[in-house]
Amino acid sequence: MPKARPALVIATTNPGKVSEIEAILGDCGVDLRPLPDEPLVRFPEEGDDYARNAEAKALAAARQLGVPALADDSGLEVDALGGRPGPFSARYGGPGLEDAARVEALLAELSEVPAARRGARFVCVVALADPDGTCVLATGVCEGAILKAPRGESGFGYDPIFQLEGRSECLAEIGAAEKNRLSHRALALGQLLPELRRRLGLA
Repeated sequence: MPKARPALVIATTNPGKVSEIEAILGDCGVDLRPLPDEPLVRFPEEGDDYARNAEAKALAAARQLGVPALADDSGLEVDALGGRPGPFSARYGGPGLEDAARVEALLAELSEVPAARRGARFVCVVALADPDGTCVLATGVCEGAILKAPRGESGFGYDPIFQLEGRSECLAEIGAAEKNRLSHRALALGQLLPELRRRLGLA
């Protein structure tokens, strides 16, 4: 009888993140599981630090569900805004906004900023937590710039206005397969993968 694959919970309620993590880690020998509807895992309030947020979410899920959990915290840092919105990217512009409305709000704030000053980066910190409370972190950074208007049909969040450094395309124009090789989340997960394999007995 084949050995059961080790389980790993993806501790996020964001369907876009779930899809990306599944695509990046899908062939690594792990049984990836989304958060269950019950029991409801309650995450601590988000603060202004990627690492603390990712660690808190991963630990909350691992302890409550009794299996290792993976969480991330990520954000868009815009040079002309002093690094905002950063860890508050998902709440930028006010509560309850959809992605398109947040993009519109950001473009409005940058309306008078010239192309030379529109540098930006996506930052992602991923956390892998065990039920015993141990946790490891990894960071990925994707450099680029903010476009004047949205482009492309794929991705989510701020992808349609984030032009990759050294390329003419934005993240919403390159397709899922290439994004899952170049993005901040892909880079962070790539760094974490050796430790994930070791901890789950796959090394």
